[in-house]
Amino acid sequence: MRTINPWINFNGNAEEAFTFYRSVFGGEFGKILRFKDLASDEFPVPEDEGNKIMRIALPIGKHNLLIANDVPAFLGRVSEEENRSKIAVSAESREEAEKIFNGLSAGASVDGPIGEGPWGTYGGMLRDKYGIEWIVEFDPDYKG
Repeated sequence: MRTINPWINFNGNAEEAFTFYRSVFGGEFGKILRFKDLASDEFPVPEDEGNKIMRIALPIGKHNLLIANDVPAFLGRVSEEENRSKIAVSAESREEAEKIFNGLSAGASVDGPIGEGPWGTYGGMLRDKYGIEWIVEFDPDYKG
């Protein structure tokens, strides 16, 4: 297996969320695909859904992508209060962990402040302002 890339569903604010994530992680989006880009007679897209995101991806690190889309109204809303799977970020240093954690903390609910963990790592856990749960961690003993 080469990589595992998290894919998140949003209720119409994927582009806003990913602009925020880009401000935290850096990088540039590849092609942003909107529902209107796929509209056809076989796949009609209501005008009010045309600008919603069909696919957006942000490269993070050397081999990873954070991917998302907006869920079209006909599929129903995504429950943003459910206990979603967490996205784990393995930083290369304490400083990088703090930078990422502090960036994601804007408007977030911090579940575990960044600090020394009981298993020898330095990290923290939060639910960002878009309802996505993150674990940001630096493991000084990792030799990968």
